[in-house]
Amino acid sequence: MSTSEDIFVKVKNVLVESLTVDESDITPNSRLQGDLGAESIDFLDVLFRLEREFDIVIPRGELFPSSVFKGDPEFVQEGRVTDQGMNELRSLLPYADLTVVENDRHLTSVADLFTVDMLNRYIAWKIGHHAVAANC
Repeated sequence: MSTSEDIFVKVKNVLVESLTVDESDITPNSRLQGDLGAESIDFLDVLFRLEREFDIVIPRGELFPSSVFKGDPEFVQEGRVTDQGMNELRSLLPYADLTVVENDRHLTSVADLFTVDMLNRYIAWKIGHHAVAANC
């Protein structure tokens, strides 16, 4: 079983390789897009590298879900995430700390959820699910 520190080190290595950033630029609070410059295509590379590094399968949309907010007025109204939108985020990202969006509610703050810490939480969550499935 990997420790939080083991997960962080491996995630950091994946991001260094995938995003060609300096290791010193990567902290738990680093935002993938805002701080590390990740673009849409980079998310696929990160995903594939995480699968290899941790020997897991990441179903499409589980780690980086397609935007549920595009064109759906139930999730976003006037550029702000609705209560139903927050429920959808909680459902899609059970491993994420949604405090940023809960406090702000601006749609643009959703991208700030995708941090190094969120990747660490996801991997821990995913490994935990595999451990439970393996023991059944």
